Amino acid sequence: MSRLLLGLCALLTTWQFAHAADGSIVVDTEFVTQARARDAIIWDVRSDDDYKRGHIPGAVNLGDIQAELRDGNTEDYLPVAQLERILGDNGIDLSKEIVLYGAKAFPQPYFGHVSLRYLGALRAYVYHGGIDDWKAAGKEVSTRATTLPAITVKAKVNPEVIISTQDVVKKVKDGSVQIVDARSSKEYTGDDIRTLRGGHIPGAVNIPYEANWVDAETPRKLQRKLVANKDGMNLKAEADLKNLYAALDPDKETIVYCQSGSRASETATVLHNLGFKNVKVYDSSWLGWGNEFSAPVESVTYFNVGRVSNSLNQLQGRVDALEAELEQLKQRAPKQ
Repeated sequence: MSRLLLGLCALLTTWQFAHAADGSIVVDTEFVTQARARDAIIWDVRSDDDYKRGHIPGAVNLGDIQAELRDGNTEDYLPVAQLERILGDNGIDLSKEIVLYGAKAFPQPYFGHVSLRYLGALRAYVYHGGIDDWKAAGKEVSTRATTLPAITVKAKVNPEVIISTQDVVKKVKDGSVQIVDARSSKEYTGDDIRTLRGGHIPGAVNIPYEANWVDAETPRKLQRKLVANKDGMNLKAEADLKNLYAALDPDKETIVYCQSGSRASETATVLHNLGFKNVKVYDSSWLGWGNEFSAPVESVTYFNVGRVSNSLNQLQGRVDALEAELEQLKQRAPKQ
């Protein structure tokens, strides 16, 4: 009888982690359904307001994950001890299975996944379809908040997950890595400047993170009501993703960056799924690189303070004119 019980337990374990066994980090609605049944932590990484409007039943929420785990000024990670305290206070056990989700295809859950890997979690997954796919599948949505008992969290920092500005500078100089810029093409060329300097890290190839989707134009098409759903934001088939990154060597160290590490996390996770063996996220990304004048830049442009000031002055002039016109209309209006 005990042998039979042991056999059933082994069979159950194999069934429970069938999806994880294939090495996939990005999971689907069926995986999340089964994960809930086996008491995995389901982490809704959206804002508190979005969570309150409706979430996967039993999901926990800390607020916008990027705001909670980062310094608001530098957008760098908070100290590890502080991260341990935040996760512990909210019952996020790094030893357990954790599924992160948000809005479909958006990078916040991927940022969360990279963060958990950095802190030592071994069973963290991303539900790419998020709340959108959950609703589309006709699954139950809850507005009741879930809280987990506080625990003590002790991180086992994995230095192979993220990389610092100083280390990227060294690797760029010795040419030992391949670099992917996951920002938009205008950010890459320096036409869209979001720090003191625009441009890109020397040698970086530009593959915007939306290129991982079936149709990168879907968000704009939704705004213009050209499509009725977010299906175009599904990840491309594996063969198409391999073709997208065909110029890269899966065996070579790969660094991915964007503006502050969020979009880069999505691309880095896709590369992991494709079998790239050594992928790191440059978390400080362009926010760190563009403001560090010792870091080399290709296609360099500079933030024009005078132009921005002039534009603000022009805008203020228009506001003043509109306010004056409004005041005149009030004075002309017949008194009640």
